[in-house]
Amino acid sequence: MASTRDIRRRIKSVKNTRQITKAMELVAASKMKKAQQIALAGRPYAQLMANMLAALAPRVSDTQHPLLSRREVKVRGIILVTTDKGLCGPLNANLFKLVAEIKTPVKYVAIGRKGAQFLARTKRTVLADFSVNDRVPFGEIKTPVEFLVKLFLEGTVDTVEVIYSRYKNTLVQEAIVRPVLPLSNVADFVAHLRAESGHSQALDTRDMLFEPNADAVLAALLPFYVNRYVYQLVLSAKASEHSARMVAMKTAKDNATSLLGDLTLEYNKARQAAITQEILEISAAAFSAA
Repeated sequence: MASTRDIRRRIKSVKNTRQITKAMELVAASKMKKAQQIALAGRPYAQLMANMLAALAPRVSDTQHPLLSRREVKVRGIILVTTDKGLCGPLNANLFKLVAEIKTPVKYVAIGRKGAQFLARTKRTVLADFSVNDRVPFGEIKTPVEFLVKLFLEGTVDTVEVIYSRYKNTLVQEAIVRPVLPLSNVADFVAHLRAESGHSQALDTRDMLFEPNADAVLAALLPFYVNRYVYQLVLSAKASEHSARMVAMKTAKDNATSLLGDLTLEYNKARQAAITQEILEISAAAFSAA
């Protein structure tokens, strides 16, 4: 049995760990709530864009914009969205499993330090890596997206996809691959955009006049759509990160509490054994003296 001094040292260590994990749990819960609020705040913009693109869809041809053109997929372009820090359970590991399952040629853009480290460690092609803070500014997401879209237009990559953790609820985060480019056709992605934004109102059927013309407006709106869409995916990934970290820290805190109870019981047993031993030694000495 360990000495009472060793047990007291372990009890102190476990108490400090429990205090840290409890603080991290509260911080992660606060950040998760803010990430959800930011994601919800972007819905009105997405709804207006859906209405505008829905009005544009009948007036343009699907072959008139390079973001709508399909070609043979030789090299995939993928944005891997991971966390900058650990202590978030299996969140990153699930994303890495998806990456490991890809056997076709891929060029990656990493958002998050953990993803960049994994890609470098496994010797995969990384074109660039970026970091995004917890507030998720739109400008920080726009840069990597425009970088990969430029490579798509140049023909360096034939697709633009995003691997990220989709936030479903506090306990469930799903690692998925979401295709972004090429867009199949205007009508399909308008329907998808309305579904993603939670739009339930009827379309505006009024006759609209677009200046200078519908094609020019579509050419201006499509890049905004791509940037906003990936931005919403990163917001979902951030909410997943904070949720996973909150759950992981709560589990660690509960385990520390359970371990603390076991150590306290062990300490009491060790102290009682020491007291009993001292009483026996005193009794034996008194009996010998008699």
